[in-house]
Amino acid sequence: MKKTPPPIDPSRAQGLVEAGRFFHARGWVPATAGNLSFRLTPGVAVVTTSGRHKGELRTGDFMRVDLDGKSFDPGKKSSAETLLHCQLYRRFPSAGAVFHTHSPASTLLSLGCDNLQLAGYELLKIFERINTHETQVEIPVFSNDQDIARLATVVEAHMATGGGQHGYLIRGHGLYAWGANITEARHRVEALEFLFECEVLSSRQRLRPG
Repeated sequence: MKKTPPPIDPSRAQGLVEAGRFFHARGWVPATAGNLSFRLTPGVAVVTTSGRHKGELRTGDFMRVDLDGKSFDPGKKSSAETLLHCQLYRRFPSAGAVFHTHSPASTLLSLGCDNLQLAGYELLKIFERINTHETQVEIPVFSNDQDIARLATVVEAHMATGGGQHGYLIRGHGLYAWGANITEARHRVEALEFLFECEVLSSRQRLRPG
């Protein structure tokens, strides 16, 4: 029998509400797209319930799940992609929050490559152990799959080889990024989304005649 976890911390739930509004204001979570979570205890995460508009969240729009995605809150249904959050919490014990966004830039970039290389950007220093712009970060792109358990297995296998340590994209879908807490995860999403926009603008510049 599973031990009942503590209740959801209202202040951290409010942090997810504010992150959802922030992302929606920038066009990164249109309609009911995207999902947000934080780690409540080592083995329990708090995730957005299914079908909620991320720009209109309230603190009651969350539920608790174990790291196999099983609910502690009867009557609430979690996002179909909860297992991708769980995989990250299992893989990175230091991860305290996981965010998934659907920006135009990340969606477009994910359609054109299997691995996105971000190089020479000052903002790469937002990631741990990076202290210079003279570096390169790989953002892997995984094929979309409606079987989320299978997709989580593919992501885990790639990360087990050392890849995808800073975030990843799902083709035609969007970004997954994480951090030690809600604030850090939000900052990393913001940094990566900025860099994705830079990559899109750079591609347009290269394609411009003359």
